[in-house]
Amino acid sequence: MGNYSAVAEFFLMGLSQYPELQLFLFVLCLIMYMIILLGNSLLIFISILDSRLHTPMYFFLGNLSFLDICYTSSSIPPMLVIFMSERKSISFIGCVLQMVISLGLDSTECVLLAVMAYDRYAAICNPLRYPITMNKVLYVHMAVWSWVIGCLNSLVQTVLTVVLPFCGNNVIDHLTCEILALLKLVCSDISINVLIMTVASIVLLVIPLLLIFVSYIFILSSILRINSSEGRKKAFSTCSAHLTVVILFYGSALFMYMKPKSKFTKASDEIIGLSYGVVAPMLNPIIYSLRNKEVKEAVKKILSKNLHLWKT
Repeated sequence: MGNYSAVAEFFLMGLSQYPELQLFLFVLCLIMYMIILLGNSLLIFISILDSRLHTPMYFFLGNLSFLDICYTSSSIPPMLVIFMSERKSISFIGCVLQMVISLGLDSTECVLLAVMAYDRYAAICNPLRYPITMNKVLYVHMAVWSWVIGCLNSLVQTVLTVVLPFCGNNVIDHLTCEILALLKLVCSDISINVLIMTVASIVLLVIPLLLIFVSYIFILSSILRINSSEGRKKAFSTCSAHLTVVILFYGSALFMYMKPKSKFTKASDEIIGLSYGVVAPMLNPIIYSLRNKEVKEAVKKILSKNLHLWKT
């Protein structure tokens, strides 16, 4: 134990080898963060204010928007400070908090996207039973359990990581405090951590993805059996936004964690990680707004009402 030392802070050195890009990345991430806050907050307010959007689909969408706001607020503001600071450090407690929040919200989103796929399956494959199947008690419980499962997974993995001894090396070659990057600094055996992480990845990443895939096979089959072209178009529009978000989220995650590692792709790995944590949450409200007629109509209704009140 004499070779181990207490770590009071970490240095986040991701993309530090490109000092000329720091100001550009600061401005870019700041603009994206403003868009994330504005777009996701707008979706939440619209789903609350418009009574036509008081449905399970928009309840889950509100949860997803709130999740994206929390996720980016835990990572982007510290990242902005790192970009403009010469001493790119974060305290041990700050690093742990960032890790537990980001991992918990990532895990929650995996489960939530699967729940949203089941909601679309119930709405399209069994439309007559949908109000009974997806009653308020059920869909509220489904959302709550998504958050509980994600948070529990994060707490377990974070606690098992921070109790391990570090070798005194406190340089994290990453833009944020990410659990895989932190495990590289550990001196002792991490086989238990790897095992739990593998099980969690199967339960929270692979199984939800399989459930989404199976749900959309049934959804596509039901849509193709709809006689009217208008009905098929409406069914496709309600599913296409969710499917686009699923592809964006899982595509980035799978590419980032499963692609072969190479010493020549370090910078590209960090860029992909940045896009995974910033670009996807920014695009989610845009995708749902552009692909959803009900959201567009709700925005027009609220804007026209406010404009009328302002004129009077």
